[in-house]
Amino acid sequence: MDPVCHTLVGAALGQAGLRRSSRYGMAVLLIGANAPDIDVLSYAWGGLAALEFRRGLTHGPLGLAILPLCLIAALWVYHRLRFRTNDSGPPPAWGRLLSMGYLAILTHPVLDWCNTYGMRWLMPFSHRWWYGDALFIVDPWVWAILSAGIFLSRAKSNTVPWWRMPATWALCLFGAYAAAMAGLSRLARESSLEVAKLSLAESPSRVMAAPVPLNPFRRLVVLETGEQYRFGTFDLLRRPSFALENYEVEKNAEHPLAQLAKNTPQGRAFLSWARFPFYVLRSDPPAVYIVDARYTVDPDAGFGSVAIPLPGPPTARGAQPSP
Repeated sequence: MDPVCHTLVGAALGQAGLRRSSRYGMAVLLIGANAPDIDVLSYAWGGLAALEFRRGLTHGPLGLAILPLCLIAALWVYHRLRFRTNDSGPPPAWGRLLSMGYLAILTHPVLDWCNTYGMRWLMPFSHRWWYGDALFIVDPWVWAILSAGIFLSRAKSNTVPWWRMPATWALCLFGAYAAAMAGLSRLARESSLEVAKLSLAESPSRVMAAPVPLNPFRRLVVLETGEQYRFGTFDLLRRPSFALENYEVEKNAEHPLAQLAKNTPQGRAFLSWARFPFYVLRSDPPAVYIVDARYTVDPDAGFGSVAIPLPGPPTARGAQPSP
């Protein structure tokens, strides 16, 4: 999810009562909720290198175990340096802060798993991606739910028990919303698959139902059928709920130049992340475009595609997708 969502989750946990547990409690929750995204520094090495690194090591079991320790250690150093001579406040409860750090940091990969970008839970032991396909990466409804809970909780007395804090109920409502969105994505996949089996000559081997901005009842559907990808839209409020689009894209994965492109360092890096890759061959300039149909069918889109330069003109040109 986006940094705003992660920050709001950390703030909601604090306003639900955890910030009272210790001095620096809110700071630990806010920083911890965003800490695994320290891997954005990989973009300094280049976009494709970042694709190989993002949502990997810092989101996997080693990162989740080490990051809270690093956070509390940094906070301990800050506290000692700032209050070397005079500290009139209550002493930090370092054990509680460490527990809050683990809780806050764990919320991060759980939320990241909820969208179509996915999560590599077992890095560095396994490079496999898992996808929740439940929430769009920027969801204003989530922002609204959590912001309301945080704002209303600020007006409450510190003596109010945690289970009566609006932030607690906002977190519960957010959890229920995420579960409902995951259920709707599953319904969209199953409905789309049933229609596709009746409409297409070949049954799909894989189906993705991706959430869209603002409209929680709608999904964009990608279906993999042999050497093609087909597309459709699912809308719970429409009858029939699933409509198959009248265009398709060829994978072109077996073309010799596609094979050459996928074995380049750039190709391997992109394919380590891509979920529904297809290949477009161009002669001016000579290049093979690897595109992820999860996000786009336009080779020139930028995000979701990469151009692999070739030493000479392609011997054949792949069919271009035409939405």
